[in-house]
Amino acid sequence: MSKTLLSPIIVGTMNWGVWDKNLTPKEMENLIQVCLENKITTFDHADIYGSYTTEADFGKAFAASKVSREKLQLISKCGIQMIAENRNNKIKHYDYSKSHIIWSVENSLKNLKTDYLDVFLLHRPSPLMQADEIAEAVEKLRNEGKIVDFGLSNFTSSQTELIRQKIDVSYNQVQFSATNYEPMIDGSFDYMQTHGIRPMSWNPLGTIFREDNKQTRRLKKLLAALVSKYSLGSDTILLSWILRHPANIIPIAGTVNVARIQSLMKAVELELEKEDWFAIWSESMGDDVS
Repeated sequence: MSKTLLSPIIVGTMNWGVWDKNLTPKEMENLIQVCLENKITTFDHADIYGSYTTEADFGKAFAASKVSREKLQLISKCGIQMIAENRNNKIKHYDYSKSHIIWSVENSLKNLKTDYLDVFLLHRPSPLMQADEIAEAVEKLRNEGKIVDFGLSNFTSSQTELIRQKIDVSYNQVQFSATNYEPMIDGSFDYMQTHGIRPMSWNPLGTIFREDNKQTRRLKKLLAALVSKYSLGSDTILLSWILRHPANIIPIAGTVNVARIQSLMKAVELELEKEDWFAIWSESMGDDVS
């Protein structure tokens, strides 16, 4: 079980750096303040974001903001080894050796200008991962106060069980949305609820606003009616759909738009009616539930 209290919606930083918005440290500092003002206190990172540069940019912004460390929560991940200017990798691969996990966490702490991570995740499963070695690294980091909670990202239930046999797992960050609902029906969320593992959802808006196909057209038509009914935006309704699930899922919102950040917490307050929840799932499937 988790020891850390995270905000009901997490802000993702993957797009803050050179991979997308290329925000300046001052812009990041302002965005941190906007998030905190709107009760979004948890920030999701990974060592690879911005080709290993976004953590350090965020850290400069965080230090300049003078925000107390206790007022926010920091998540980061390691394991993916990318080909990048500041890494000596010849091919993209995974590394979950004890030495790399410890080095990576300590490097994230240095970059983020913090003494500890509230949550540390393994980014993607590796066929070569050794559960014993991972557990040793995590225990050392936890005992030294460098991480509070430990979890996984994109792990199946069987892969999670492999790790969980050696060390407690508090989170699993998976892709989940109205258009990518597989964890809800393949047993993943059942497994997490059974073992006290809290899901985080990346890409919580799915493909609705990025693709034009039969599924997204059906959903957009329904959402237009729901927007009128609830007087809230489509993105708010879609986040509320995720929050309605009993697995207590935390969506990770990737927006840097201030107006959207200001409206994110409305999804927490919205009580989506049960039939509307099923209408969204039905339109996504293209059929009624059986």
